[in-house]
Amino acid sequence: MSITTRLEKIVSQAIAACYPGAQAGFQINQTKPEFEGDYTIVLFSLVKALKANPDAIGQTLGDYLLANSDGLITRFNLIKGFLNLSVADSYWTDFLHNRFADTQFGLQPVGGTRVMVEYSSPNTNKPLHLGHLRNNFLGWSIAAILKARGATVIKSCIVNDRGIHICKSMIAWQRFGNGATPRSTGIKGDHFVGDYYVKFNDALKAEIEQLIAAGKTKEEAGKEAPILQEAQQMLVDWEAGKPEVIDLWKKMNGWVYDGFDITYKIIGSDFDVVYYESDTYLLGKKTVQEGLAKGVFFQKEDGSVWIDLTADGLDQKLVQRKDGTSVYITQDIGLAQEKYNQYKIDQSIYVVGDEQNYHFKVLKLIAEKLGLPKADGIYHLSYGMVELPTGKMKSREGTVVDADDLVTDMVQIAETHTTELGKTEGFSTEELAALYNTIALGALKFYLLRVDPKKKMIFNPEESIDIHGYTGPFIQYTYARIRSILRKEDRFGGNAEQAADILHTVTPHFDTALLPLEKELLLHLEQYPTAIAQAATENNPSLVANYVYQLAKTFNSFYAEHSISRAESEEKKELRLRIAVMTANVIKSGMALLGIAVPEKM
Repeated sequence: MSITTRLEKIVSQAIAACYPGAQAGFQINQTKPEFEGDYTIVLFSLVKALKANPDAIGQTLGDYLLANSDGLITRFNLIKGFLNLSVADSYWTDFLHNRFADTQFGLQPVGGTRVMVEYSSPNTNKPLHLGHLRNNFLGWSIAAILKARGATVIKSCIVNDRGIHICKSMIAWQRFGNGATPRSTGIKGDHFVGDYYVKFNDALKAEIEQLIAAGKTKEEAGKEAPILQEAQQMLVDWEAGKPEVIDLWKKMNGWVYDGFDITYKIIGSDFDVVYYESDTYLLGKKTVQEGLAKGVFFQKEDGSVWIDLTADGLDQKLVQRKDGTSVYITQDIGLAQEKYNQYKIDQSIYVVGDEQNYHFKVLKLIAEKLGLPKADGIYHLSYGMVELPTGKMKSREGTVVDADDLVTDMVQIAETHTTELGKTEGFSTEELAALYNTIALGALKFYLLRVDPKKKMIFNPEESIDIHGYTGPFIQYTYARIRSILRKEDRFGGNAEQAADILHTVTPHFDTALLPLEKELLLHLEQYPTAIAQAATENNPSLVANYVYQLAKTFNSFYAEHSISRAESEEKKELRLRIAVMTANVIKSGMALLGIAVPEKM
């Protein structure tokens, strides 16, 4: 039971005892640093229910808590409608002794709710880019956070492997490739195919300009450009199953998948199940017929099928074209049912950019009206786009920042910064390479996850890797610093891993009062499970990122003020060593929920 839960319980008991029959809600916050106390009860919300002024309520409750909290509350003070409570030092030292070596602190056993988290959703006509990185990091992290809260999580990906955009790359390769392959050119498969997507659009622009010069309007030229008509015909041939088209499609998609696999391995992204649009695009057609029979959908004179959502504040939505072919929403309805049939999930989380907000409102409404199982569990984890300081990126113009290129650049920046700081002594060449990679990915992931997903953001590579800022490397450095402190303690024999085991052999007696920064650290550590719970409830990894940053920041303030190796007494040294061990464990655990590794040395 957390301290806030215990306080809520005893404060409720105090209200019931002091004001029989009264029904009153209250709020408990952490006490602001400028005031004495650990936790604060806001009294204003109690005034009406308890029919007394705030000072009288505070005095009554404070007196009761002092006498009836079994020593948990040691003193209180009243300041303008706020009751500040001081928690006994013994609570914090007992908490520390019981939890300092617990590497599973804050995590719950897996079971219970079944959740599928769908993320990445790449197209097979281009490599993953910066926007995909935010998507992958969000999806992977929220899956880890939900698992930490006890959910059974299935990580999934839907690959957009069919459609006109795929055919554009295929046509361009036929026109300009001259039989080239990723192997023959030495170009990674997804980059290779993406280059032809850009070539297609360059050729399309040139043909449109020629047609306009020949007297066509811009609209006419856009429709009549030969290369676009070829791509449209290829899509028809693909849907008809023309063997040579299917063979080329499989070959080029295979090149892309090989490239994706390399990128996913580099960034630490993985999936339990992968769906392909080429397999799912026909799903939902049966559901459309069932919806027509139920009266959920209606058919227009031209044969197209729609749903009327005007009563829900939206509009009419096409669910099947007049020729009987599917649209995106149709296959999403079918796939939603397929996911449930396969995994019996309670919740389905879609990590997709905010430009699809309307689409997912429609999907959930349709699923609910059709009575699909667990339709109320459909959740769109909507996130804002990522831009660079130079502005937006465009795939078709080849101005997108590829994920691979960005990771390579980040590794180079990490190497430069580490070298400039003189932090390379004592490392082998292999250890340095691993360190640069760990720092680079830590910087990249933390920077993209520290922002609330709903917000649009600008990614600044140099800022993300600043070891003194609100960054992943700052937290990584704090962890490495703690591990160094532990290694230097003689009795641990230079092995930080042994610290917890050896400290467990000593039963401490912490009789002296905790200093403010000692208590602040312990208070912060105790809140870790709450931070995970809140992040899981809100599907917001930035809450974990901010928690871990604040913990690292607090530890650095503590360590700047209070020596561990030269503590004032052996008792203080024992206390601070345990605080250091637990802080390192929680930092490592919290960063792992963000998909970030922490180095032993840095």
